[in-house]
Amino acid sequence: MGGKGLAAEEECSVKGLVIAGLGGGSGKSVVAVGLAAAFAGQGRRVVPFKKGPDYIDAGWLSLAAGFPCYNLDPYLMPPEALAHSFRTHVRRRELVIIEGNRGLYDGVDAEGTFSTAELAKTLGLPVLLVVDCTKTTRTMAAMVLGCQRFDPEVKIGGVILNRVGTSRHEALVREAVEHYTGIPVLGAIPRSKEDAFPQRHLGITPCPEHAGADAAVQGLAGKATRYLDLAGIEKMMALCAGEPETQRPEAREVEEPVRIGILKDAAFQFYYAENLEALIRCGAQLVEINALAATELPELDGLYIGGGFPETSARALSGNVSFRASLKRAAEAGLPIYAECGGLIYLGESMVLGDEAFPLVGLFPVRFGLMQKPQAHGYTVLVAEGENPYYPAGTEIKGHEFRYSRVEEWGGEAVQLALRMERGVGFCEKRDGLVFKNVLALYTHIHALGTTTWAPALVAKAREYRAAKG
Repeated sequence: MGGKGLAAEEECSVKGLVIAGLGGGSGKSVVAVGLAAAFAGQGRRVVPFKKGPDYIDAGWLSLAAGFPCYNLDPYLMPPEALAHSFRTHVRRRELVIIEGNRGLYDGVDAEGTFSTAELAKTLGLPVLLVVDCTKTTRTMAAMVLGCQRFDPEVKIGGVILNRVGTSRHEALVREAVEHYTGIPVLGAIPRSKEDAFPQRHLGITPCPEHAGADAAVQGLAGKATRYLDLAGIEKMMALCAGEPETQRPEAREVEEPVRIGILKDAAFQFYYAENLEALIRCGAQLVEINALAATELPELDGLYIGGGFPETSARALSGNVSFRASLKRAAEAGLPIYAECGGLIYLGESMVLGDEAFPLVGLFPVRFGLMQKPQAHGYTVLVAEGENPYYPAGTEIKGHEFRYSRVEEWGGEAVQLALRMERGVGFCEKRDGLVFKNVLALYTHIHALGTTTWAPALVAKAREYRAAKG
């Protein structure tokens, strides 16, 4: 990956950058969300992206920009799909802000494969490096210099000093970084006793569960405006190549859209924008449903239940007995359902939190528990083996799993699970995928640009179900 990159291939007015850190917790989310909100507040058309398999940061970036955040994951999606997604979504925007993940050069191996640095080179965009200055001065210059020289093809266009103590501390670090690296310091954010994003589980609290989300974003916008050199940051951005406009095909008769429900509330919130858009392109009309408040499932042709944190809403989910019962009846009647992680848990018998068990949909006889440490965290590779509604035998699926839950009790056998894990943990014994009629429930999350057969299969099954109903 290298060369001129996508951004140099055609002239356009869209400019962008990649925000990276030396590691997790460096403050890149604070900078990315703050910049997106500050520029959007100026009336600029910002499109945010998140590198890697992430829902929570993407949610905050979307809220800040007032525009959907898209994921760029070179592991989950082939290069041509990643390039097309980027080109398509930057079209008719002004500023592109891409938040990296982990450290700048961290990848899946010692060579840094699929790292933020490699993504920046592929896109031909400069890096704005965020560094945590806690208890350091001149040493920070050595760290920035190391990043600069580690791969000369990676252009670090600016540095943001985060968690600086005093004005003297800032001046020392700023002078050292600029003197030894020649890279301009484009902002310095003071140390704060308050965390802009309350932490929980695998990262920051999701927007739907944060009562003060809008105020938090505006606070970060104010911080960016006050402490960052917005003009300097925009000046360091590089031009981005957008997908050329194509002539619209002649109108032709199309089938009536199928109605596919999406459980979307505080419990279920992990949906890639690309997944929802893929369903729409395939002929779906999406129907958002609040599983905490709706009394019953509406008339649908299919249902997609994403991940989230059902444990934080366990009492409300369990207490909505009529909705749970209607969902179970629909599944028993053959409604096509695809459930990921939190959706899998919701279809189980119960979830145990502390000394209390919360009854759930009860479609699968599984009792789940929540642990203090991660039970699975990373990329997955699965192969379809058993019969299931959506993946033909032999299909290889790339995805990811991030969870603290585990299977406490299940009366089935691993051989009954439809998918074999070649990488990752899965449901149990290196397998994943519970099946019941037209339901497939699994721990793995997929991305529609990497698993291109998923959306067509779900829509086709929904159309088949509707036709069978007459």
